[in-house]
Amino acid sequence: MATADRPLRADAARNRAALLAAAEAEFAERGLEASVAEIARRAGIGKGTVFRHFPTKDDLLAAVVLDRVDGLTALASRLSTADDPGAALLEFLDAAASRQQQLDLSFLREAGEVNDRLGASRARLFEQVVLLVDRAQAAGAIRSDVTGLDVILLMCAPNHVAGFVPGAPPGLWRRYLAIIFDGLRSPGSGPLPQPPPDPVGHPERFRSS
Repeated sequence: MATADRPLRADAARNRAALLAAAEAEFAERGLEASVAEIARRAGIGKGTVFRHFPTKDDLLAAVVLDRVDGLTALASRLSTADDPGAALLEFLDAAASRQQQLDLSFLREAGEVNDRLGASRARLFEQVVLLVDRAQAAGAIRSDVTGLDVILLMCAPNHVAGFVPGAPPGLWRRYLAIIFDGLRSPGSGPLPQPPPDPVGHPERFRSS
C-alpha cells in the first residue's frame, strides 16, 4: 500500500505546485479580480480540483502569499548561519525584492481576511530578518544605529521606488537596493536624524501591513 500511495502523493504535490504557480501568475496580473477558472486553465486542472484544494479564492490567495513568505523565512533561516553576515543580509534583501517584483502584493491592502491570516507567518519572517541584521551588526558589516524594523521597512523600498518610473526597465529595483545597502553599511555617514520606529508601540501594523 505504501508504494501505491507514493505516486498519488507525488501527483498531489505536483498539482498543488502547478496550481500555486498558476495562481501566482494570475494574481500578479489581475490582483483580486483573478479568475479561479483561468487559474485552473493555467494549471491544466479542473476548476473542481481547485476548490477541493482551496474552498474559496481567499484560501488560494492566502496559500500563494504564505508560500512566498514561508520561502523567504526558510532562506533567512539558512542565511543566518552564513560565514559572511553582511553578504548574507544583502543576499536576503536581494531575494526579497526579486520575489516581490515577481508578485506585486499591493492589492492585499484590500484583502483584509487574507492579511489577518498572514500575521503569524510574517512574525516568523521578521524574527529571522532581525537575526540577520543583528549578526551583520555584530560583524561590523552594517552601521550600528539601524534596527531590524528599519531593515524590514526597507525590504519593499526598491520596488516601490522603481514603480514610480514609467516603463521602468526590468531590474531597475536593483539600483535602489544597492543605494539602500550602501547606506546601511556606510562607515562615514552621520547619525540618523530620527529615532527608529517602535515595534512594541505598533504591533498590529508591524505584523500585518
